[in-house]
Amino acid sequence: MEKVFGLHAVQSLLQRSPERVKTLYVQSGREDQRLSEVLGQAEQAGVAVISLPRKKLDEMAAGRHQGVIAEADTTSHYSEKDLPALLNQAGRKALVLILDGVTDPHNLGACLRSADAAGVTAVVAPKDKSVGLNATVMKVACGAAEVIPFIAVTNLARTMKQLQDAGLWLIGLAGEADDTLYQRDLRGPVGLVMGAEGDGLRRLTRENCDYLAKLPMAGSVSSLNVSVATGICLFEAVRQRAID
Repeated sequence: MEKVFGLHAVQSLLQRSPERVKTLYVQSGREDQRLSEVLGQAEQAGVAVISLPRKKLDEMAAGRHQGVIAEADTTSHYSEKDLPALLNQAGRKALVLILDGVTDPHNLGACLRSADAAGVTAVVAPKDKSVGLNATVMKVACGAAEVIPFIAVTNLARTMKQLQDAGLWLIGLAGEADDTLYQRDLRGPVGLVMGAEGDGLRRLTRENCDYLAKLPMAGSVSSLNVSVATGICLFEAVRQRAID
C-alpha cells in the first residue's frame, strides 16, 4: 500500500482507478470546491473518508499534500504479458519508452507525464535498481501514472529482444553517438531507450540497441536531465509522425 497525496493525483486516481483506493484522509475543517469534488468521487466509489488535523496529514505525507491523502494500491496493473497485446493494438504507430535505471521519483513522474502526452504505447523499466510507482511518482505525474501502461520487467535485455522481434527499432540516447536523434526515422514502430541519471545507458542495454543517437548540445553542459531529454525525444517522434 502507498499513500498518494495532492488534489490532482488523488482526483485522477479516484476517476481512473477507484477500486485501488482503500481510505481517503482529508484535512478537517477545510471546505473548498476542489476538496468537495474529491469527496464526491470518494462517496460515489464507496471509499471510506477520515478527517484528520493538518498536523497528522503532514506526518503521513513526505510532500505537499494539499489537505488530501489516499491510501491505495499503486502497483501497476500491467505486466510483461501485456506487451504483445499493447504492441499489436498500436501497430506501426507503436512507441515504447524504455528507462534503464531511473531512480529519482521526480524524474520518473515527469517521464510518465511526457509519455502520456506523447501517446506512448508503454513505458518499460527494469524492476531492479529503478524506482517504481510510489506516491511521489504519482503526484509528479499529475494523473499519467494511472493511465500510461508502466511495465516493470525482470530482464530488460530479454524484453528489448522481444520488442525487436515484434518489429520495433530500438534507439538508445548516448552522448558519444555519431548521429543526432533528428537524423533518425522515428515514424515506424520505435523504442526510445533512455539511460539513468548520471551514468547513462548500461553496457548491456547499449549493446542491445539497434542504433545510438544523441541530442545536439550547443552550450557548456554535457548532458540534460533524463526527464527533459525524454520529453525532447518523445516529441521529436510526435513531430515526425505528424508529417508522415
